[in-house]
Amino acid sequence: MVQVTKKINIKQKARMKTGVKIEERMKIKLIYMIIAVTLMLSGCKKEPVYYGKPDNTPYATKECIKELSKGAELRGKPVDKLVAFKKKRRLYAYAQGKLVGEFPFSLGKNGDKGDKVQVGDYRTPEGNYKIVRKKCDNRLYKSLMISYPNHSDRKRARKRGVNPGGYITIHGQPKWNADGRGDRYTLANDWTEGCLAVPNKAMDRLWVAVKNGVKIEIKA
Repeated sequence: MVQVTKKINIKQKARMKTGVKIEERMKIKLIYMIIAVTLMLSGCKKEPVYYGKPDNTPYATKECIKELSKGAELRGKPVDKLVAFKKKRRLYAYAQGKLVGEFPFSLGKNGDKGDKVQVGDYRTPEGNYKIVRKKCDNRLYKSLMISYPNHSDRKRARKRGVNPGGYITIHGQPKWNADGRGDRYTLANDWTEGCLAVPNKAMDRLWVAVKNGVKIEIKA
């Protein structure tokens, strides 16, 4: 009887151990399921962060340069005037006096803190200028060069004994934001050296409508 009782106790203990293991496995599975569901839900709610993603590859410019050399980039209704308001961060495009486009842009860190005075001040010039060059840019997509400094800018700089700087453009976005998914971030920050940085989609619209010689007025 004693031996039979011992055997029964051993079997009961074995069953209990097996039951505990099964219970532990079920708990582990349940924990994994909870983690998986949590990750799925958080993934739906949280928007992916696109800004800051490293991409050191340059924009391909071969086809752009080829098209530009033939003047074949100009298509559709031409824009004959541009007006930029620095404080509003808005660029307006006109055709024969009619507004045909409105585009947001970023400036430099001192972009709206007065007129540009000298090289390195991170300001954007104010006044009347022209678009003097179109460039297929391997770093900033495409750009429209503005005729800064003009005669009065150079004269003022001479009086102050400073270099007025130059190469102020309307340009597109860096390569990591080629598709525009980071526009919300770039447009919420001023990151240029004094240029006007528009989304690439905006640059595409300007590129086909603006030719060299188009007037641009930049206001405070």
